[in-house]
Amino acid sequence: MDLTPEELGEWYMKLQEVGNVHNINLVTPEHVVPQVVLSILHAAQLGLRVPIVYNTSSFDSLESLELLEGLVDIYLADFKVWEPSTSKRLLKADDYAAAARESIRAMHKQVGDFIMQFLAAEVSRDVFVNIMEQYRPDAHVGKASRTRKGPGAGESGDLGAAQGSARYAEINRAVTKAEVSYVREAAEKAGLWRFCDPPGHDGFNI
Repeated sequence: MDLTPEELGEWYMKLQEVGNVHNINLVTPEHVVPQVVLSILHAAQLGLRVPIVYNTSSFDSLESLELLEGLVDIYLADFKVWEPSTSKRLLKADDYAAAARESIRAMHKQVGDFIMQFLAAEVSRDVFVNIMEQYRPDAHVGKASRTRKGPGAGESGDLGAAQGSARYAEINRAVTKAEVSYVREAAEKAGLWRFCDPPGHDGFNI
């Protein structure tokens, strides 16, 4: 469905007034930031009150983030990998880590701290915390590798590996209980306690 920025802004209003949503969550909108900016400005004129969440891979340009300054309430930024060699192989972008660091610094400059320690110390130790563990390998992960001869072999997830071996083998798994526990312990050390744990029954977690 194609929408003009104004029509998109009107959908924000419908979600606020009819859907009774708590925020407008914009997921990976880097490629349409100018249109998103216009939609937010239009919705603000119509009376939008719910927070704007910019949900991003952090592979954003500083120019895009500059356009968003003053319009985004919460930056929900991923930081997928740290090493350039890893980002080149897994994401096909060796500049991802550098771009993400630069982008996250710019986001932080706009909206300030929003981490566990900050929540505990400056907001409330009673806030709800959801430690998400639903990562599931998909797309090319775990598929049989292909081989390629010549320069560059072995630089990406499927090049240069043995025929038939799994692609991106190191991320071909779910999150472990130990990893989830590690994050949980960090949150608890910060003084947080109100965790959104899965209910032990078929119903709502209240």
